[in-house]
Amino acid sequence: MAMTEDDIFTPHAARSRPPFGGAQARSKVIDQDGRELADGPLHPRFQGFQEGFQFDFRNSTANPFGNLTREERLARLEMIARLLDVAFIVPGTNVRYGIDGLIGLMPVVGDIITTAISLWLVREARLLGAPWHITARMLANVAVDGVIGMVPVAGDAFDVMFRANIRNVRMLRRWLDKQPRF
Repeated sequence: MAMTEDDIFTPHAARSRPPFGGAQARSKVIDQDGRELADGPLHPRFQGFQEGFQFDFRNSTANPFGNLTREERLARLEMIARLLDVAFIVPGTNVRYGIDGLIGLMPVVGDIITTAISLWLVREARLLGAPWHITARMLANVAVDGVIGMVPVAGDAFDVMFRANIRNVRMLRRWLDKQPRF
Protein backbone atom coordinates (compact mmCIF):
# COMPACT_ATOMS: atom_id res chain seq x y z
CA MET A 1 0.00 0.00 0.00
CA ALA A 2 1.51 3.32 -1.03
CA MET A 3 1.25 6.40 1.14
CA THR A 4 -0.23 9.53 -0.34
CA GLU A 5 1.63 12.81 -0.21
CA ASP A 6 -0.80 14.05 2.44
CA ASP A 7 0.19 11.15 4.70
CA ILE A 8 3.86 11.91 4.22
CA PHE A 9 3.77 15.67 4.77
CA THR A 10 0.97 15.98 7.34
CA PRO A 11 2.04 15.72 10.98
CA HIS A 12 0.54 12.87 13.02
CA ALA A 13 -1.62 15.20 15.13
CA ALA A 14 -3.44 16.50 12.05
CA ARG A 15 -4.33 13.08 10.68
CA SER A 16 -7.87 11.86 10.98
CA ARG A 17 -6.84 8.51 12.49
CA PRO A 18 -4.09 7.55 14.95
CA PRO A 19 -0.99 6.06 13.31
CA PHE A 20 -1.08 2.59 14.91
CA GLY A 21 -2.81 2.47 18.31
CA GLY A 22 -6.42 2.71 17.17
CA ALA A 23 -6.03 1.57 13.57
CA GLN A 24 -8.45 -1.01 12.27
CA ALA A 25 -7.62 -3.64 9.69
CA ARG A 26 -8.40 -2.45 6.17
CA SER A 27 -8.53 -5.89 4.61
CA LYS A 28 -9.10 -9.49 5.60
CA VAL A 29 -7.27 -10.78 8.64
CA ILE A 30 -5.59 -14.09 7.88
CA ASP A 31 -4.24 -16.46 10.54
CA GLN A 32 -0.99 -18.41 10.26
CA ASP A 33 -2.74 -21.30 8.51
CA GLY A 34 -4.18 -19.05 5.77
CA ARG A 35 -7.76 -19.02 7.10
CA GLU A 36 -9.71 -15.77 7.15
CA LEU A 37 -10.66 -14.60 10.64
CA ALA A 38 -14.14 -13.23 11.11
CA ASP A 39 -14.69 -9.77 12.51
CA GLY A 40 -16.30 -9.81 15.88
CA PRO A 41 -15.55 -10.37 19.51
CA LEU A 42 -12.52 -12.34 20.52
CA HIS A 43 -12.71 -15.71 22.18
CA PRO A 44 -13.61 -15.16 25.87
CA ARG A 45 -10.15 -16.37 26.86
CA PHE A 46 -8.57 -13.45 24.99
CA GLN A 47 -11.01 -10.68 25.93
CA GLY A 48 -8.46 -9.10 28.29
CA PHE A 49 -6.21 -8.28 25.36
CA GLN A 50 -8.65 -5.69 24.07
CA GLU A 51 -8.43 -3.56 27.23
CA GLY A 52 -4.68 -3.91 27.52
CA PHE A 53 -2.50 -6.72 28.72
CA GLN A 54 -1.62 -6.51 32.42
CA PHE A 55 -0.36 -8.73 35.20
CA ASP A 56 -1.39 -8.21 38.78
CA PHE A 57 1.63 -9.75 40.50
CA ARG A 58 0.38 -9.10 44.05
CA ASN A 59 -2.85 -11.11 43.68
CA SER A 60 -1.87 -13.60 41.02
CA THR A 61 -0.57 -17.12 40.91
CA ALA A 62 2.25 -15.77 38.71
CA ASN A 63 3.98 -14.43 41.83
CA PRO A 64 4.62 -17.17 44.40
CA PHE A 65 5.27 -14.55 47.11
CA GLY A 66 2.27 -12.33 46.36
CA ASN A 67 -0.22 -13.85 48.80
CA LEU A 68 2.03 -14.37 51.81
CA THR A 69 0.99 -13.17 55.22
CA ARG A 70 3.03 -10.61 57.13
CA GLU A 71 4.60 -13.31 59.29
CA GLU A 72 5.47 -15.46 56.29
CA ARG A 73 7.10 -12.50 54.53
CA LEU A 74 9.07 -11.63 57.65
CA ALA A 75 10.19 -15.25 58.02
CA ARG A 76 11.36 -15.20 54.40
CA LEU A 77 13.32 -11.98 55.05
CA GLU A 78 14.92 -13.49 58.16
CA MET A 79 15.91 -16.59 56.21
CA ILE A 80 17.51 -14.53 53.44
CA ALA A 81 19.33 -12.35 55.99
CA ARG A 82 20.71 -15.44 57.75
CA LEU A 83 21.81 -16.88 54.42
CA LEU A 84 23.56 -13.63 53.52
CA ASP A 85 25.24 -13.00 56.88
CA VAL A 86 25.56 -16.09 59.13
CA ALA A 87 24.88 -19.25 57.12
CA PHE A 88 28.29 -20.89 57.56
CA ILE A 89 30.89 -21.36 60.33
CA VAL A 90 34.65 -21.17 59.82
CA PRO A 91 35.82 -24.67 60.84
CA GLY A 92 37.48 -24.78 64.25
CA THR A 93 36.21 -21.32 65.25
CA ASN A 94 33.02 -19.62 66.25
CA VAL A 95 33.18 -17.11 63.38
CA ARG A 96 30.06 -17.14 61.24
CA TYR A 97 29.87 -15.79 57.70
CA GLY A 98 27.39 -15.87 54.88
CA ILE A 99 27.08 -15.62 51.16
CA ASP A 100 27.59 -11.85 51.47
CA GLY A 101 31.17 -12.47 52.59
CA LEU A 102 31.79 -15.02 49.84
CA ILE A 103 30.32 -13.01 46.98
CA GLY A 104 32.07 -9.91 48.35
CA LEU A 105 35.42 -11.55 47.56
CA MET A 106 34.85 -10.69 43.89
CA PRO A 107 36.39 -7.21 43.72
CA VAL A 108 33.64 -4.73 42.73
CA VAL A 109 30.91 -6.83 41.19
CA GLY A 110 30.43 -8.95 44.32
CA ASP A 111 29.83 -5.92 46.50
CA ILE A 112 27.37 -4.47 44.00
CA ILE A 113 25.45 -7.76 43.92
CA THR A 114 25.25 -8.10 47.71
CA THR A 115 24.29 -4.44 48.09
CA ALA A 116 21.50 -4.94 45.57
CA ILE A 117 20.19 -7.93 47.53
CA SER A 118 20.36 -5.90 50.74
CA LEU A 119 18.43 -3.08 49.06
CA TRP A 120 15.78 -5.61 48.04
CA LEU A 121 15.41 -6.52 51.72
CA VAL A 122 14.89 -2.83 52.53
CA ARG A 123 12.29 -2.60 49.78
CA GLU A 124 10.44 -5.58 51.22
CA ALA A 125 10.52 -3.92 54.64
CA ARG A 126 9.00 -0.81 53.10
CA LEU A 127 6.25 -2.94 51.52
CA LEU A 128 5.56 -4.38 54.97
CA GLY A 129 4.84 -0.84 56.11
CA ALA A 130 8.12 0.18 57.77
CA PRO A 131 8.14 3.95 58.39
CA TRP A 132 10.70 6.30 56.91
CA HIS A 133 12.93 6.40 60.01
CA ILE A 134 13.29 2.61 60.09
CA THR A 135 13.88 2.53 56.34
CA ALA A 136 16.48 5.32 56.62
CA ARG A 137 18.40 3.40 59.30
CA MET A 138 18.23 0.25 57.19
CA LEU A 139 19.55 2.15 54.17
CA ALA A 140 22.37 3.57 56.30
CA ASN A 141 23.36 0.03 57.35
CA VAL A 142 23.34 -1.09 53.71
CA ALA A 143 25.38 1.96 52.65
CA VAL A 144 28.02 1.36 55.35
CA ASP A 145 28.20 -2.32 54.44
CA GLY A 146 28.43 -1.58 50.72
CA VAL A 147 30.97 1.24 50.87
CA ILE A 148 33.33 -0.30 53.41
CA GLY A 149 32.86 -3.71 51.79
CA MET A 150 34.50 -2.41 48.61
CA VAL A 151 37.86 -2.02 50.38
CA PRO A 152 39.84 -5.08 49.19
CA VAL A 153 40.73 -7.19 52.27
CA ALA A 154 39.54 -5.14 55.24
CA GLY A 155 36.13 -4.70 53.61
CA ASP A 156 35.60 -8.44 53.40
CA ALA A 157 36.45 -8.84 57.08
CA PHE A 158 34.08 -5.97 57.86
CA ASP A 159 31.31 -7.70 55.85
CA VAL A 160 31.71 -10.81 58.00
CA MET A 161 31.57 -8.86 61.27
CA PHE A 162 29.04 -6.08 60.56
CA ARG A 163 26.07 -8.23 59.38
CA ALA A 164 23.92 -5.41 58.01
CA ASN A 165 21.11 -7.70 56.84
CA ILE A 166 20.67 -9.35 60.24
CA ARG A 167 20.64 -5.89 61.85
CA ASN A 168 18.03 -4.66 59.40
CA VAL A 169 15.70 -7.62 59.84
CA ARG A 170 15.98 -7.40 63.64
CA MET A 171 15.16 -3.70 63.47
CA LEU A 172 12.15 -4.47 61.27
CA ARG A 173 11.03 -7.29 63.58
CA ARG A 174 11.20 -5.02 66.66
CA TRP A 175 9.15 -2.37 64.89
CA LEU A 176 6.56 -4.89 63.64
CA ASP A 177 6.20 -6.42 67.11
CA LYS A 178 5.13 -3.01 68.44
CA GLN A 179 2.42 -2.63 65.79
CA PRO A 180 -1.17 -3.70 66.47
CA ARG A 181 -2.34 -6.90 64.80
CA PHE A 182 -5.34 -6.81 62.47
